Amino acid sequence: MTSFSRRSVLRLGAATAALAGISRRAVAATSAGPGVTDSEVKLGTTAYYSGPASTAAAYGQAQVAYFQMVNDRGGINGRKVNLISLDNAFSPPKALEQTRKLVESEEVFAIAGSLGTPTNVAIQKYLNGKGVPNLFLTSGAERFNDPKNFPWIVPFYPIYAAQGALFAKHILKERPSAKIAVQFENDDLGRDYVKGLKQGLGEKASSMIVKELSHELSDPTIDAQIVDFKASGADVLIQFTQSKFAAQGIRAAAGMDWHPMHIVASNAGSISTTFIPAGAEASKGVITAIWERNPADPTQAEHPAVKEFKAFAAKYMPNLDLNNAAALPGYNNAYMIEQALRRCGHELSRENLLKQSTTLSGVTPPMFIDGIGVWNSPTDYRAIHHLQLSRFDGTTLASIGQPESIDNLG
Repeated sequence: MTSFSRRSVLRLGAATAALAGISRRAVAATSAGPGVTDSEVKLGTTAYYSGPASTAAAYGQAQVAYFQMVNDRGGINGRKVNLISLDNAFSPPKALEQTRKLVESEEVFAIAGSLGTPTNVAIQKYLNGKGVPNLFLTSGAERFNDPKNFPWIVPFYPIYAAQGALFAKHILKERPSAKIAVQFENDDLGRDYVKGLKQGLGEKASSMIVKELSHELSDPTIDAQIVDFKASGADVLIQFTQSKFAAQGIRAAAGMDWHPMHIVASNAGSISTTFIPAGAEASKGVITAIWERNPADPTQAEHPAVKEFKAFAAKYMPNLDLNNAAALPGYNNAYMIEQALRRCGHELSRENLLKQSTTLSGVTPPMFIDGIGVWNSPTDYRAIHHLQLSRFDGTTLASIGQPESIDNLG
């Protein structure tokens, strides 16, 4: 081959490579959604930084801190994650206002782990209509598992109705002749829990439930309802509500020297925001359901995931109380969003993000306890399939038996 021919081949090869590079960049450009550049993926979310449920502020703070850690480690597939987390004050109108701002002004790629049942209800139709993924939202309301009508709304939280049915199963086993008093917040969260409880009790529900009262999240106190519950003759008290009201209920019952079997919803099963404010002694014996490790539990101290979480908290959330259960779902939620983004590779379209987020298998957050199954599908968005019943012993949450499947409950 002459030198001219060799040069021609080299030039042709270089030109072909250049064209291929242009083609790859063009494909990447056309497959990228809003909020995506060569160096950044912009996400948005809202959380409770004020309002009646602000004890859960650590959830949003943990999400932001997690992606700070991810960025310090080099980001995801060469891009940094810019998570904009705004306050929704646990107010549906505020949540919609802030979400519109994120989508229309900030032009985020997706909503990441939006927190709250009424707040997610407020933005469900808007985001689905815009084709914006609400990725791994944190609410167990059944209405969010509706891939046929709301394909862009992807939950990641145990279904409340199934949790209610799991509590019913425990009551039937331990106290089959129980008289049950039920308190619930007047929204989808509370109503779904009650629905699952009644389904779990079956035909015994009408005779076993002797008192059922709802309350508003704007109520300053629920102490008067606890008085009514005791007067009903109930020997089981169930609170399907937030930490603030669960703590009030525990204190009020103890103050009246009333000691029923006491169950609180998983979202109120926090040592630092429910049991300690209510009083560790008064809270002894209270039952809840968990699926995440408690980093403050001395028996978990040597677990690699707990060590890693403590190192994360020390660097990125130095003021965090390790008993604050609100931080864990934020941390685990951000981990799952990271995995979905990594699975997208460089095809960062909203359509591909939805695909990668609804075909989960073999991906479990590191701070989940052993035995908790995580998977979903394009036709069933439920992701968490097992729960662990636990009892507060004055220091930590002690397991009751083994993790149980909730797939056929509720």
